[in-house]
Amino acid sequence: MSDTQRVDKWLWAARFFKTRGLAQDAVEAGQVRLRGARIKSSRGVQINDILQIKAGGQEWEVVVKGLSAQRGPAVFARTLYDETPDGMKTRLEQLALKKLEADPSNPIKGRPTKHDRRAIDQFRGKY
Repeated sequence: MSDTQRVDKWLWAARFFKTRGLAQDAVEAGQVRLRGARIKSSRGVQINDILQIKAGGQEWEVVVKGLSAQRGPAVFARTLYDETPDGMKTRLEQLALKKLEADPSNPIKGRPTKHDRRAIDQFRGKY
């Protein structure tokens, strides 16, 4: 096994992205940084490199602890990196804020009912 691996392949194997294509797009869009600097998807990562990753509405700061050429189960993927204490603290704070700022339209599913339509019309001042 070599001592470097393409960053897009590592992100896919570590399960930050569902496909290599999505990982590659994220790297090209600047959502993945190596020690704070933008990188290309062909850039090789090594053990002990620090990556800042924006994926799934979360920001991760991880230290690469292992390389894998294939994608395995989530338990195995978790062994490929360690999250930094500062990164974990900020990520958990962001998750707590996100829970407090719940979208009011989440319970609404599909088209409004007759009751909902009347409430909307009343709110708009039509009746």
